Amino acid sequence: MACEIAPDYFDPLAVDQEQARDVARWRKAERARLLADRQALSVSQRRAAADMIAARVDTLLAERFPSVDGLTLSAWWPIKAELNLRPWLESLLARGARVTLPVVTAPSAPLAFRLWTPDCRMVQGFWKIPVPTDGPEVVPDLTLAPLVGWDPAGFRLGYGGGYFDRTLAVLSPRPMTIGIGLQSARLATIFPQPHDIALDVILTEAGVQYEQKDA
Repeated sequence: MACEIAPDYFDPLAVDQEQARDVARWRKAERARLLADRQALSVSQRRAAADMIAARVDTLLAERFPSVDGLTLSAWWPIKAELNLRPWLESLLARGARVTLPVVTAPSAPLAFRLWTPDCRMVQGFWKIPVPTDGPEVVPDLTLAPLVGWDPAGFRLGYGGGYFDRTLAVLSPRPMTIGIGLQSARLATIFPQPHDIALDVILTEAGVQYEQKDA
């Protein structure tokens, strides 16, 4: 109501619509560039990066948790030349962890998480991404988020749908969030907007690139 009482009132949290449009156009162009760069990598290059990252995530988990036994984490089914961590996820299952995949249950709604194993029934979901057909929906202790791009302040450039941020905004308790991507996908900034939520950790094949002090 302050703007009605004082016409010259300035809301520091208000969104400048012109700026928001400029940022959206810039992100679209950068997203296309980064996806093309990733697609241009050979399968062996992406596999090597995924192997290095899997080892680094194992190290990070060992520092944060007494054991992965009983830990529930979410990952992703790789699309668009994303890093394929499925062999590592299977190793986690063998160590007693529970693995989930995100599921779009309705357009623009927060994601749900369904338990996944290599033997579970899968169906084609939103964007034609395979998801577990059924099974219990759970809240993960830890979420791994694929990065199209990332910046040193802990912000993630995704595919533009906003699903991950909407999900983090409503999950309670909020899981630990680790962004997983390539070192070459680093941006000086993604020009974060009010809806963007910083991750707890960003990790690439070169190691941890960002970590919240209280994460």
